Amino acid sequence: MSAIAIKALTAAPETRAMLSEILVEVVAHGGSVSFMHPLAPRAADAFWENALAAAGRGERIVLGAWDGDALVGTVSLLLDCPPNQPHRAEIAKMMTRLNHRGRGVATALMWAAEGLAAERGRTLLTLDTAAEDGASGLYEKLGFVLAGTIPDYALKPHGGLTGTMVYWKRIGREG
Repeated sequence: MSAIAIKALTAAPETRAMLSEILVEVVAHGGSVSFMHPLAPRAADAFWENALAAAGRGERIVLGAWDGDALVGTVSLLLDCPPNQPHRAEIAKMMTRLNHRGRGVATALMWAAEGLAAERGRTLLTLDTAAEDGASGLYEKLGFVLAGTIPDYALKPHGGLTGTMVYWKRIGREG
């Protein structure tokens, strides 16, 4: 594997296609990222079209992890918070291609998202992950604190309920 490059993504059709492939792959392999299996490529593309349009409006940042010309991971930093929460951002849609897991891709994406949040004056990050087969170990290793677990929060992609673990982390400055 070459060095992973993290870049903000744009709404280019080829980028959307690669993001859609990742989303379909992750859902097919049980990733709890708000979609059910089988996820139609058209539905995945519609999601990314909307997400990248929101990025164009400054409501979020969609980051991509590149291994050469291959998009191998993504994470979104949600910035469009209510007026009483301008200090906060949310991490969402953390996904890594199966053949690149365990290689530091997710960690690189998370550090980049945290840096961009801090640059924008955000001092609190939040996220959630599935209680079963989620990425809680990664988030805890990166300093996120478990606020609690909500039982039976969402359906798993292949059916059945899973709880959701909610995390937070202070960033940028002590607060």
